[in-house]
Amino acid sequence: MRRHRRAKIVATVGPASNTPEMLKRLFLAGVDTFRLNFSHGTHEDHAKVHAAIRALEAEMGRPIGILQDLQGPKIRVGTIRDGKITVAAGESIRFVLSGADGDKTAIPLPHPEIFAAVMPGHNLLIDDGRVRVAVTGLGDDYIDAKVVIGGTISNRKGVNLPDTVLELSPLTAKDRVDLAFGLELGVDWVAMSFVQKPADLLEARGLIGDRAGLMSKIEKPAALDRIDDIIRLSDSVMVARGDLGVEIPHEEVPGRQKELVRACRLAVKPVIVATQMLDSMVNAPTPTRAEASDVATAIYDGADAVMLSAESASGAFPVEAVEMMDRIIRSTEQHKLYRSIIDASDPGEEQTAPHAVAAAAADLAEVIHASTIVAYTSSGTTAARIARRRPAVPILAITPHAAVSRRLSLLWGAHSVLSADIHTYEEMVERALGFAKEEGFAKPNDQMVVVAGIPFAKAGTTNNLRVVQVEG
Repeated sequence: MRRHRRAKIVATVGPASNTPEMLKRLFLAGVDTFRLNFSHGTHEDHAKVHAAIRALEAEMGRPIGILQDLQGPKIRVGTIRDGKITVAAGESIRFVLSGADGDKTAIPLPHPEIFAAVMPGHNLLIDDGRVRVAVTGLGDDYIDAKVVIGGTISNRKGVNLPDTVLELSPLTAKDRVDLAFGLELGVDWVAMSFVQKPADLLEARGLIGDRAGLMSKIEKPAALDRIDDIIRLSDSVMVARGDLGVEIPHEEVPGRQKELVRACRLAVKPVIVATQMLDSMVNAPTPTRAEASDVATAIYDGADAVMLSAESASGAFPVEAVEMMDRIIRSTEQHKLYRSIIDASDPGEEQTAPHAVAAAAADLAEVIHASTIVAYTSSGTTAARIARRRPAVPILAITPHAAVSRRLSLLWGAHSVLSADIHTYEEMVERALGFAKEEGFAKPNDQMVVVAGIPFAKAGTTNNLRVVQVEG
């Protein structure tokens, strides 16, 4: 079952999509990886969905990725008298570390890490930035602030601190329990929320090991300051434009998106663009023109995948949203300007032999009009190095590992198949020909480019390239 597009689709599972029947419809519509959002739902709920996806995978005979998205630390105001208060621009208010039923002079903010790190001049954004205040003074257990943008502050509303780096582990106690559960289930990716600095990834890496890929969600300005190190320590990245768009000016989000996609492509790490991509389709059967353009922009940027959130989790039109995203991707990739835009954004070559071999394979395949590039890949790295070039020729990734095959369902351009290890050149050619014909990537008299590492079955040794003719 072959997708006739290069970029992948990630869809969030929720009440609108958590039945086996709906999961199958979404997969057939184009979903490559399913996201389980651990901010919502019980372990029992997620276990049922995981089992249904694995059963669907067996039925379809195609690998399906599963992404566990951890909630991360949520910063919220406490309980307010009468449930809410209204503040006006220019007004002075005070936040306090402890207390219940607060008012304007004592709004509970039960997070000691904020009081330890915040400084005068820093901004606090409440309820996704609908209310903005600037810190004017502080003590051990209070923060004085002036209202910049007025509005209503109600119970338990979220607080963003774009100017403050908090000494806060991105793994909460709940996250650790959820992570252990997800790893036991056998998820393919684990996404960490609110990563601020490279060290935030070390604890998660220690807990995960190589049992799943580690994905960093970029939604804090502090993460942008250390982005190269964060990408280096991650297996993939999500451009989480929701919280990021609250904490940095709206007009900066598109440029940051392009920077992040390019940086991940340079580092050979898959990157997802996420949040509100087809948001109006939560309640309507078609998107706005601006939303269609937003998805297309991510594809022109060279993103590995685009993601649906509420559209597929709780919306009224989950299948239609996936079908629309699939159509937008295919239309964009077939547009006459797509190839020139993608080529213009090529990040250049890394000066290593494996990268040079992968780049040569992509270039050679285009020059000889090969039908496909076959990549033998033990860890997924060989396929990722080829995908980094965003070749016009499809990539058929052959791997002996089911976990790698599933993770490749997030990688641009990769169609993965499972196969036992190979040991000889003859086996390499024979199996490449067999899978290429079986999966619809080659027909008689076609040429293919085959890339592998010698010795076979050893990860990270992309060093062998050959052209294979399909017999007539």
